[in-house]
Amino acid sequence: MKLLLALVTLCLSSSLVGAAEPIAPEAGGSPIAGWNRAQAERTWVLGLKANIQRGESAFAICEGCHRAGALGRVDGSYPRLAGQHATVLIKQITDVRSGLRSNPKMLPFADQHALTPQEIADVAAYLEGLAVPPGQGTGSGRDLERASLLYRKDCESCHGPVGQGDAQAFYPRIAGQHFGYLLRASKMIRDGVRRNAHPQMVELIQNYSDDDLSLVSDLVSRMPSAPR
Repeated sequence: MKLLLALVTLCLSSSLVGAAEPIAPEAGGSPIAGWNRAQAERTWVLGLKANIQRGESAFAICEGCHRAGALGRVDGSYPRLAGQHATVLIKQITDVRSGLRSNPKMLPFADQHALTPQEIADVAAYLEGLAVPPGQGTGSGRDLERASLLYRKDCESCHGPVGQGDAQAFYPRIAGQHFGYLLRASKMIRDGVRRNAHPQMVELIQNYSDDDLSLVSDLVSRMPSAPR
């Protein structure tokens, strides 16, 4: 019986490693390359029972970039992860591992040699439960009225009226995020660099100017840090 269980475990692990091999980008770098394509590893991780204490220990490998408390960097070079939906974190990590999302800086810290599927679940649960204090980086505060109009028209239906996101739909909580990161990420989505972006978002912001993206990013960065 022990031998049989070992063989089953080995086969399952091998299939998941295979599923996590990089996916070639579509011609032209299309950002619509399977926004929420079903992945064996993600499905597995979402079904695991997480342990927050283990997640705190496993997060040590991430702290150098995302900082203590997962508060990121005010300049936006690294995002805040504290308070983010665990489902969103799991999707993004497994998308990076599979090649669906391109993130060369993160990949060495998130690949199969660095994190096990159980550790992904543990880290995600730990991060979701962290407090998100005020003090995130914000923009200039210019023309927030226009920014509010744009947000209500194009962003609110998915990210919510106060940027709370939707855990079940894998829409991230964006309230309390650093302005610099919001602006950089939205440009990457608009320009097709972030290949796992939701196609509806790509369509909605494809005609946004850099200034439009800056205005909306500034507005979002001023939302309450951790709306629940």
